[in-house]
Amino acid sequence: MSWSQMQPLLTQGTIDTLYMVLWATVVSVLGGLPLGILLVLTDKGGLLQNRPVNKVVGVIVNIGRSLPFIILLIALIPFTKLVVGTFIGPTAMIVPLAIGAIPFFARLVETAIREVDHGLVEAVQSMGGSVPTIIRKVLLPQALPSLVAGTTTTVIVLVGYSAMAGAVGGEGLGSKAVTYGYQRFDTAFMLVTVAVLIVLVTLAQLIGDGVIRLLARRGRTAS
Repeated sequence: MSWSQMQPLLTQGTIDTLYMVLWATVVSVLGGLPLGILLVLTDKGGLLQNRPVNKVVGVIVNIGRSLPFIILLIALIPFTKLVVGTFIGPTAMIVPLAIGAIPFFARLVETAIREVDHGLVEAVQSMGGSVPTIIRKVLLPQALPSLVAGTTTTVIVLVGYSAMAGAVGGEGLGSKAVTYGYQRFDTAFMLVTVAVLIVLVTLAQLIGDGVIRLLARRGRTAS
């Protein structure tokens, strides 16, 4: 396949991949952030200590993380069809991508929140700060660099997930690689597709690292 034939396929595949990854990331952050915070707050010694709730949420998150994505993708076909009306195409793939990434991101959030200095939490508590205030004024701002790093990692994972989703009707670069690279034995197209995926992952990492460095500089300036 010539470059002129590859270009429109790669362009459309990249657009579809970015579309899936972007929206799946948004949903994953919106779903995983409160779950991760809840895991910390309800744990032993937490501000909302509740072991039964903590255990239930922990089990749900662990089950979600332990399922291979390709199995989750197939298992969620009925649910995806219920939500979107179809189980093929980029929009449909956002559902399993997000559900697969939410528990992964929740654990990263939990780790980030646990790294916050407990002395700061106690100081705000002593001044009468409520739990929502502590979350908004202490936990999230202090954990922000780690949360950005976790979001970056989640984006990179979702790029890999989207490639797998492409093999099951999800479009994107994965679909193009399977259809035109593997099934038609076009090694050159396959290699170019892999190169594009590597570029996307590298860009995501560079952007994430840049944001973390910016936050670090602002923190030093503020202090």
